[in-house]
Amino acid sequence: MARSQQSSQGNWHLKKLGEYLRPHWQRVALGVVALMLVNLVGVRIPLLIRDGIDELQVTFSFNRITYYAVVVLVLASIMWVIRMASRILIFGVGRQVEFDLKQRIFEHLLGMEPSYFATNTIGELISRATSDVDNIRRLLGFAVLSLVNTLFAYAFTVPVMLSLSVRLTVVALVVYPVMLILVRLFSDRLRNQQLRVQQSTSRLSELIQEDLSGISLIKIYAQEENERRAFAELNDNLLDANLTLARTRNTLFPLLGGLASISLLLILATGAGAIADGALSVGDFVAMVLYVERLVFPTALLGFTITAYQRGEVSIDRVEAILTSQPKIVDAPSVQAVPSDTIRGQLSARDLTFAYPDSKAPALNGVSFTIQPGETVAIVGPIGSGKSTLANALPRLLDIAPGQIFLDGQDITDIPLADLRKAIAYVPQESFLFSSTINNNIRYGEPLAELPEVQHAAKLAQIAPEIDNFPKRYDTIVGERGITLSGGQRQRSALARALMIEAPVVVLDDALSSVDNQTATDILNNLKTGTQNQTVLFISHQMGVAALSDRIMVMDQGRIAQIGTHDELVRQPGLYQQLWEQHKLEEVLL
Repeated sequence: MARSQQSSQGNWHLKKLGEYLRPHWQRVALGVVALMLVNLVGVRIPLLIRDGIDELQVTFSFNRITYYAVVVLVLASIMWVIRMASRILIFGVGRQVEFDLKQRIFEHLLGMEPSYFATNTIGELISRATSDVDNIRRLLGFAVLSLVNTLFAYAFTVPVMLSLSVRLTVVALVVYPVMLILVRLFSDRLRNQQLRVQQSTSRLSELIQEDLSGISLIKIYAQEENERRAFAELNDNLLDANLTLARTRNTLFPLLGGLASISLLLILATGAGAIADGALSVGDFVAMVLYVERLVFPTALLGFTITAYQRGEVSIDRVEAILTSQPKIVDAPSVQAVPSDTIRGQLSARDLTFAYPDSKAPALNGVSFTIQPGETVAIVGPIGSGKSTLANALPRLLDIAPGQIFLDGQDITDIPLADLRKAIAYVPQESFLFSSTINNNIRYGEPLAELPEVQHAAKLAQIAPEIDNFPKRYDTIVGERGITLSGGQRQRSALARALMIEAPVVVLDDALSSVDNQTATDILNNLKTGTQNQTVLFISHQMGVAALSDRIMVMDQGRIAQIGTHDELVRQPGLYQQLWEQHKLEEVLL
């Protein structure tokens, strides 16, 4: 059963390799033809040397020596040129497959939902897109070249050897079945050890990526020594895995090389008697020795080919695990394009329910509401009440079932994702900025926008005066993840980026938490007066800012506990009244 499963896996790997190579079959075919020509010429050279030796034994002539030397030199030069061409062609295909796979992985990851990256770490994905793809490239370059060359070497050489001497050929090849058995015995061990190496590499990559991203936190809590120990432990695991693999390889490869050399010793011992008996000419014997030497190198190289193949098999599994994962949030077959200029901005939910995987209680439980076009609505509530889940659900960053959320009365699952997300400008809690200029970050959603448009969006987000004080103003590089800006500056830059696309709906998920109340109030007033046609839905813990909205939704334990204006809610006993009294108390204490 296990052997059948291994055979099935092997066939699957070969099928995948065929799929990778199919777009480049012409280059592969040319490379294979070139290798065939190399081996044909290689088979001819020992026969030429044999003829020369036998002829010179009868009649010695410097002219004939010169003739044979020149012919051998010409054939060897032709072999070198064709072999180089075959290497360029086949290695080039490996590089092209590497390019194709990286492109496919990147494009595939772009289509995956955010939850996918919560269960698959960035370091692991980077390791698969780099190290594992590189292993596949080696497999389709070096391993294919070596394997095809070995097949041609045996296919062309063994028949000629048999024509010269069946007995010597059998003696020379008698050790080769032992080599194949040895390879079979070591193959599973090599595969498992290679898998351990690649998993250890991934874990080390994850730690490096996390520590470099959180270097400020490491220094704040003085955890440099703990991180050094964690790195040393993972690095030691990787070293142990590599050394274990190296010991196995260093056991197998010399054995293969030694067995290949034994065949040469056997033919030397047997050939001497055949020459003495007159069953073999000196020229034939020399040709047989040259042919055995021709087989020694590709056979000894078989160990490296096996390692490349085992490594490639593991990497194919890891890469295909990414490529075969299906995004959960995709356009339904029945979607129809919705021009953004036709969207008014009405949002509604009908009994919206959503639960995260492995969660005991739903994050949203029977949420229903309607927000009119141009209305500004605040969402308040305690931590964990479902506010951010609702914000993520509106642009379908979560896998929401049909019939629950509607934009202008149309089910959002019936709207193309590109159109939906162009209609809803969403600013999440984490204000992520790219390592580029402020200008490029703000116009990310509209890459062709001119500077005056960028400046207008910055003014609405209350970040323009601070940008003007930077030495390079809008050409200032913000650094990786916006590290050179304060938290409030990052949030307002992210808000300016959302306002650039002039979407009918703006959703702010606690996107003003790092700015003071006055600035947050000014921003909200800009949104209400400067973008009158936009529907604004913002989540906030700043009660004073929330009080300025047209209506307020109070959420608690995944439900809407209260809904109304500030004046209405503050007079009603309930959660909002408690939050407002707490806010007033904090103001007095501060």
